[in-house]
Amino acid sequence: MSESAQKIAYTAVVITVSDRGAAGEREDASGPALVALLAERGYDVVRTAIVPDERTDIERELRSCAEADVALVLTTGGTGFSPRDVTPEATAAVCERMAPGIPEAMRAASMQITDRACLSREAAGICGRTLVVNLPGSPKAALENVSAVIGPIAHGLRILRGGQADCAAGE
Repeated sequence: MSESAQKIAYTAVVITVSDRGAAGEREDASGPALVALLAERGYDVVRTAIVPDERTDIERELRSCAEADVALVLTTGGTGFSPRDVTPEATAAVCERMAPGIPEAMRAASMQITDRACLSREAAGICGRTLVVNLPGSPKAALENVSAVIGPIAHGLRILRGGQADCAAGE
């Protein structure tokens, strides 16, 4: 069965990183869009959160997800050039192993849409048995980026979570 046709039974959390969203000054559009995409793919979204662009708050949320043994955490926001954009640094601080191919693939796919994709600083890494993937803050960019890697992520989660996967066969 192909990745796209296969239902995934993994837990997921979506964390929106936004000062204005956390203060209630802006409605979160990216978080709900990502929740809908994950639900379509069969993930069990067990929680969502909105945190300010504060490294300690982001790190606390990511560690909480890993301690709860959540399989996949998607963050949206805080990946640009603004001095307050610290999501990649928070991700790197909590992850034991980085997964650079995920953001590389997202940027490559996004470069086909906009040349500004090269300015995105997403990171991805593994904290315990939890995969953390940073996404841009705009709903359109977040969905485009995660859509480029959602199939390979499912394969990676099977391996990370102790399942058998035949890497040579591309399953």
